[in-house]
Amino acid sequence: MRQAEGQAGERAEDTPPFRLEVRDLEIRSGSHGPPVVSGISFAVRPGDVLGLVGESGSGKTTVALALLGHTRRGLSVSTGEVRLDGMDLLRLRPAGLRQVRGARVSYVPQDPSAALNPALRIGYQLQEALRVHGRTGQDRNPQSRILEVLREVSLAATPDLLRRYPHQLSGGQQQRVALAMAFACRPSLIVLDEPTTGLDVSTQRHILDTIRSLCRGYAVAAVYVSHDLAVVSELAAEVAVMYAGRIVEAGPAALLLHRPLHPYTRGLLASVPGPDRGGPLAGIPGQQPPPGHRGPGCAFAPRCGLALDPCRARVPEPAVLAGRTVRCLRAPEADSAAGTARSVSRPVAPAAGPPPAPPVLSVRGLSFNYGPVPVLSGIDLDVPPRGCVAVVGESGSGKTTLARCIVGLHRSWTGEMTLQGAPLAPSARHRPVPVLRQIQCVFQNPYTSLNPRKTVGQIVAEPLQRLLGVPRGEHTERVISVLEDVALSRRYLHRYPDQLSGGERQRVAIARALAAEPALLVCDEVTSALDVSVQAVVIELLRATAARRHLAMLFITHNLALVRHVAQFAVVLRHGQIVEAGPAEQVLAGTGSSYTAQLMADVPRLRS
Repeated sequence: MRQAEGQAGERAEDTPPFRLEVRDLEIRSGSHGPPVVSGISFAVRPGDVLGLVGESGSGKTTVALALLGHTRRGLSVSTGEVRLDGMDLLRLRPAGLRQVRGARVSYVPQDPSAALNPALRIGYQLQEALRVHGRTGQDRNPQSRILEVLREVSLAATPDLLRRYPHQLSGGQQQRVALAMAFACRPSLIVLDEPTTGLDVSTQRHILDTIRSLCRGYAVAAVYVSHDLAVVSELAAEVAVMYAGRIVEAGPAALLLHRPLHPYTRGLLASVPGPDRGGPLAGIPGQQPPPGHRGPGCAFAPRCGLALDPCRARVPEPAVLAGRTVRCLRAPEADSAAGTARSVSRPVAPAAGPPPAPPVLSVRGLSFNYGPVPVLSGIDLDVPPRGCVAVVGESGSGKTTLARCIVGLHRSWTGEMTLQGAPLAPSARHRPVPVLRQIQCVFQNPYTSLNPRKTVGQIVAEPLQRLLGVPRGEHTERVISVLEDVALSRRYLHRYPDQLSGGERQRVAIARALAAEPALLVCDEVTSALDVSVQAVVIELLRATAARRHLAMLFITHNLALVRHVAQFAVVLRHGQIVEAGPAEQVLAGTGSSYTAQLMADVPRLRS
């Protein structure tokens, strides 16, 4: 990895060329069980960032935790080394590891609320980090160090902020505090486990800029775990792509993202939505094997359109080819025909004007307050028949509140709302069953929106009984039909949510909504918790199902890169007010509102 520029000169002359070196790391289930990750080798220079990417279940977080000398319950390191400044963390005793963690190596989890104690004030937690993990003599004035690290993460170091509890901060502020705690003791290595997942594009941009500047400024090596190649391409000097517990391709970010050789890397790149283009997204069909169950041959072979019999018979050995390391028997052929891996999609045609038919949903002058605080003010919105309207904006702009008002979960809003020309009661409790059936919602988190005590068949059948009055004897065939609509089969009927992946759970949630045969589908951040490959599959599923069932959709998202792929119209919210609305192509061109233009500028893009 190339040497970062602009460092603060805190490194000593005898600093080794690599801050972090991982050699042949293997982690097994139990002491003698199958390997969960194996053959993991990489190195990171001071000031550089390594992007560790792959789908959920690929072993990214398992490797990330091993960099702290930690394994989850039931796992154990069987072979390998994790050397930090020449010191093998895996050979340290528990007392030695406790001294290293926080001081020499820091960890930032995906959920910032998991890194902060909800019962302690922010100022106390920063002091505690310095007191427990600070090196002897490093910070003789803890208060000045706290103010310094808060300024470094672009937080105002005011007494008011230091007195706050975590729940009194926004998600972006919580993540900045977590970064301040991680960098407070000036570690040699920082491990970041998807720290921007779930954040809006503006907050994500600020977090990425903060990570980049701090790593370069203090010569900190960083490992950035993510499933989003667009984010990684803006931050990482090198990228390692993981699949089924192995690194299948690794090399310089610009080279790997511009000329990927492994079919899995190409599939991930094709799944990344582009903010400047529309058309279909190409997801990767199938699923990767569960950890520790790779089977013979290349683990990606069942999902690979290029696989041959030798691929299924033996595991490809890593080979150096075209400036990177790749595990693929057909990589030399891919190299000879390599070009750009970007998928070329046809742009979505912009709407020519207002739809001729009356809107399915019409909102006029909708306002809503939380107590004395205005959250939505004067919202006007139409959702046309068979059309999709995307509502975008930063966190706190009022997107989810608008969705909850529409589906009747907030009842104290003012204004007018009609569904197919008929007035809507504010509260779902006061809406008749036929109206409840007409508006269905798919929620953000697939892990909390399904009843864990019911099978998939029972979950999807619920609207048939409650909203449609379908006789019980007809439930099974109707459920199978709607499951097939979302690319699931009858094999899922008797499974429970905990037996499903995140993408499968979200498909079940979509199937439950479709079972009611609605006229309007409200999707509230339905892809924010999904891998980019699963996200692509879910988006294409929604597009195809909406067209087949003549559905109208309201698509709530902070991911502006998705909008052109799913919606014909876009509405931009800021502080509860609409700042711009119109055809998606026109709105996302960024020529209208300066706020929209800034949002588009903050969207991560694949760099090459």
